[in-house]
Amino acid sequence: MTDTVPAPIASVSKPSGRRTRVKLRRVNSDFSKPYPPDGEQRRWWDRLKAALGTTSSDFVNATLLQIQNASRMPSGGISEASVNAVLAFIEAAEPKNEIEAALAIQMACTHAVAMAILSRVGGAYGGDRHVALMASAGARLLNAFTAQIETMRRLRNGGTQIIRIERVEVSNGGQAVIGNVKAPCPTRDI
Repeated sequence: MTDTVPAPIASVSKPSGRRTRVKLRRVNSDFSKPYPPDGEQRRWWDRLKAALGTTSSDFVNATLLQIQNASRMPSGGISEASVNAVLAFIEAAEPKNEIEAALAIQMACTHAVAMAILSRVGGAYGGDRHVALMASAGARLLNAFTAQIETMRRLRNGGTQIIRIERVEVSNGGQAVIGNVKAPCPTRDI
């Protein structure tokens, strides 16, 4: 009998280092204070700024509050794992400025909410009408997520226009029409 060693799993994190994470200290039921997991406040704050593509501490503070509000579990509590997942999503998007960061935040939160809603569809909580409403809401959120991805692509790459050039040869004595040509509709006599 031979032993097989499983192949190593490829890492999806950036080779340059680890993701920016937060620890949460609960202040009250609606708010938790984020702090660095390793205790290095200054380096951690700089990493958060870099992850969000900003130099503004106010933007980082506002973003951390928004992420906490969007990362509530169905029972109402703030989840540290959810906050860190949203941060990882944003950091993976590599925003270059606050506008791209805001869009990445929206994308991460839309994804998180869509997954929470779709998880309720499978359990058939509340009967057929409720399942249909949840499925519909999930589908709308997934469409919004797709639109957000397209918006990010356009924001980064600019609106692209496709110009198609075709070669047209017209022999002596021939005629050519350039443009969209539609066949005439037959008219009916009344």
